[in-house]
Amino acid sequence: MLTDNHGREINYMRLAVTDRCNLRCFYCMPEDGLNWLSRSGLMSYEEMLRACRLLVKMGIEKIRITGGEPFVRKDIMLLLAGLAKIDGLKELSMTTNGVLTAPHIPEMKALGIKSVNLSLDTLDANRFFTITRRDEFASVMHTLDELLKHDIEVKINAVVMDGKNTRDIIPMVELTKDLPVSVRFIEEMPFNGDGHVYQGLSWDYVRILNEITSHYPAIKKLTDPAYSTAYNYQIPGHRGTVGIIAAYSRTFCGTCNRIRITPEGTLKNCLYDDGVLNIKDLMRSGISDNELEQNLLNAFSHRVADGWEAERKRVEKNGVHESMATIGG
Repeated sequence: MLTDNHGREINYMRLAVTDRCNLRCFYCMPEDGLNWLSRSGLMSYEEMLRACRLLVKMGIEKIRITGGEPFVRKDIMLLLAGLAKIDGLKELSMTTNGVLTAPHIPEMKALGIKSVNLSLDTLDANRFFTITRRDEFASVMHTLDELLKHDIEVKINAVVMDGKNTRDIIPMVELTKDLPVSVRFIEEMPFNGDGHVYQGLSWDYVRILNEITSHYPAIKKLTDPAYSTAYNYQIPGHRGTVGIIAAYSRTFCGTCNRIRITPEGTLKNCLYDDGVLNIKDLMRSGISDNELEQNLLNAFSHRVADGWEAERKRVEKNGVHESMATIGG
């Protein structure tokens, strides 16, 4: 078992394969995009596979592929096929915005990918365009249909934003009536990449739950799985479930089991930290797997207690101005 200095098990890794995205969601990045990483600045697939094989040997059991948008990176299915062959990896999953995903779903199913997180903040095509700055709503809904048709578990992730999509909370909950999906509402986080100072949160997990409960007073609390970042609920008679993720309030840090690797190879022990190690640079320096393992163990032995500590240290240094697209959030 792989553990940190606080006695928390580490068994889940989010691997961001690119910082690029084909949407421009305003809460994630500026309208004009970012200063994209060069090809040489990205981890190669070979480097990703080497890192993943080592980390699985050390105790990682679940890997989630994220971005940016994973499917904008060329030949992404080759990486997925390689990851699926790693001995000891118990679960391989993905997070996607659904724009380019649908044609790959049969192959994803064949590789054993059983779960996909689909980013979707509204069920209204016009609001989708306002939020994402792209006219791709139909493509995303087609992906949702295809995922369900292929019996892949779907978790719909919706970031709740004051004045943008709060009217969508109840329609999104209504999806769970007839569809076997988990609709998860996420507190907005300060990662839009434009340097704007974050002023706090209007819609926290308590307010989101109160909004849902006001329409569905019979809603029931479910037992949350181990390491869950979501508070999970179900409305009697509904096929699906509802989750609320306190991503800004950070109520789940005490059981955090995850690490992150950014597209440029930076290991993050916490979403809010500044990065603690660059795996890509170490590998390109000629380091052996044994030496890399020791570097990783040292990093895990210095994890912060929670996201508030990580953010405080980072703000003291240079603020929290990354884009979510660059850190696989």
